[in-house]
Amino acid sequence: MKKNHSHSKLPGRMTALLLLAASLPGMQAADLWVSPKGNDSNSGSFEAPKATLRGALREAREMRRLGRELGDAIHIWHIPGTYYLDEPILIRPEDSGTKDCPTYIHGTRYSQLPRQSDDMEGVQVTISGGMPLKNWKRLSKAPKGLRVPAADIWYTDVPRTGGQQLHFRQFYVNGKKALKACDIEDPDRLNKILAVDKERQTITIPAPKVRSFTKVDGMEFFIHQMWEVAILRIKAIEIKGTQAVLSFHQPESRLEFEHPWPPAVIAESGNSPFRLSGAIELLDQPGEWYYDEHSGRLYYYASAGQDMNMAECVVPVLENLIRVEGSLDAPVENIVFEDLNFRHSTWLRPSLQGYVPLQAGMYLLDAYKLQEPGTPLKENLENQAWIGRQPAAVSLRGARNVSFTDCRFSLLGASGLDYVEGCSDSRVYACKFSHIAGSGLVAGKFSDPGVETHLPYQPQDLREVCSNLHITENEVFDCASEYWGCVGIIAGYVRDFLIEHNEVFELPYSGISVGWGWIRTANVMRDNRILANDVHHFGRHNYSCGGIYTLSAQTGTVIAENYIHDIYHPDYVHDTTQGHYIYLDEASSWMTIRDNWCTEAKFGQNQPGLNYWENNGPQAGDWIRTKAGRTTGGKK
Repeated sequence: MKKNHSHSKLPGRMTALLLLAASLPGMQAADLWVSPKGNDSNSGSFEAPKATLRGALREAREMRRLGRELGDAIHIWHIPGTYYLDEPILIRPEDSGTKDCPTYIHGTRYSQLPRQSDDMEGVQVTISGGMPLKNWKRLSKAPKGLRVPAADIWYTDVPRTGGQQLHFRQFYVNGKKALKACDIEDPDRLNKILAVDKERQTITIPAPKVRSFTKVDGMEFFIHQMWEVAILRIKAIEIKGTQAVLSFHQPESRLEFEHPWPPAVIAESGNSPFRLSGAIELLDQPGEWYYDEHSGRLYYYASAGQDMNMAECVVPVLENLIRVEGSLDAPVENIVFEDLNFRHSTWLRPSLQGYVPLQAGMYLLDAYKLQEPGTPLKENLENQAWIGRQPAAVSLRGARNVSFTDCRFSLLGASGLDYVEGCSDSRVYACKFSHIAGSGLVAGKFSDPGVETHLPYQPQDLREVCSNLHITENEVFDCASEYWGCVGIIAGYVRDFLIEHNEVFELPYSGISVGWGWIRTANVMRDNRILANDVHHFGRHNYSCGGIYTLSAQTGTVIAENYIHDIYHPDYVHDTTQGHYIYLDEASSWMTIRDNWCTEAKFGQNQPGLNYWENNGPQAGDWIRTKAGRTTGGKK
């Protein structure tokens, strides 16, 4: 008897059902076990587990290669604990399952263990790209520049990796992100820039309270730019009375002062807000940290009575935790990830080259304003841009029927989960995305680095296009916590997508975004469905946003029965009228927008094509609010 579990409607109970099935006659399956205390030379039984998922995947690969009797599935079970990675786990076509015998990669709860142990109760399975930090001490002598009593500060020496000093942008204490030392206490109350000099490539700000810094190396300038933010490494600070003039390192200095969109704003309605970070002089509030990369010493301002040697302290090391790497002709197929925590990824480009994005966290590689507007496909286009893409903790290329069920993506330094290209027939079901620096879930092509970003994507081989991905029943919140222009769920050039019954909330910009290109020209996007989602508490920092946001022509796309409410009203945005419940941005065309309940009928349209609107706004019907959002696991 064979069963295909990949389309189960009850993934939350899948593990228990599979364990039961494995015990029944005719329902045998191959089981491999992994434990933090295991050894990859072991057999992979519960009594002799592997140490790593890599070791278990190799064993499964050999089992398939040698044609062993596998039953209806291979199950790789993780005994509860944290699995710290020293390199990303690569999953390749040879790791594929089959339709009749898929591969499941499970976390395992205490109650599901064949033999239970009290020290595992409540422990989950975590795949971590981080490094634990121990051996904390209190300062006895203040280093130069510290402005608070030394006894308030703890420190540890960060181990070197590969003979080099470790670099990182986040620091987590007891499962929460600590704040990098900065010049503000409230992120909603930022200081404002005073002037921008594009020729000299400088920005003038009010002089900081600290009149001089021990060293400028490592200091960063975070600036709000309409629907995005930029992070510039500071080269020099020149104090002139009540003002300070900042200059910046390359290449971000050139990008910042040459790119036209989005700009730093100097206007009567209010200049762009900013903050400074990364100096020991700014370490002045409990919960803040400062890292001296030259000495490798990390300083932390602990709360009163907090013992850092009793705390769980982690810094991220790896950009990717899992990489699924297939091809169009040899995709990775028939794998399900279930009940796993993915934590502690990093992204170092802002530390090494700055961060100047165009939109949705897609950072600029080059950009400039055209002296004479117009291109063959868009006569009024007045700028050119080439972009890069943030890395993800888990990324997939060339994958078919590779799905995630009941997984948790959190404490991550860039994107959470990314179906990059060539992915199809997959699901992301009942997962949680939270406390992520960039976007939660990303899918589809945007623009390759060598392709100008306003050109439509229309490949000759449609297998390149991400299609038939179902994103359902997920909880997405507190994403884009560092890169404010990122989005909860974002899809680029995709087709036949279903984004349904998700709850998306607490975001600085848009909730769900579909589309790319800013152009009405025909492209691969079509027949996407954004249905019955609960999107709320968005637009906390950036406007030109939408609870649901679209770009470009998307024939046959439907936005329906969504519940969109509670947009924030920050007072420092460039234009307080540009926060929308649904925003069809530039060239959005050929879509149906119907039966969406919104707090008010506040919808944005920027050079749209032909679209069909019906029954959207507070009159749409209470049945929409009742139906929308997650139907499993309760609602917030």
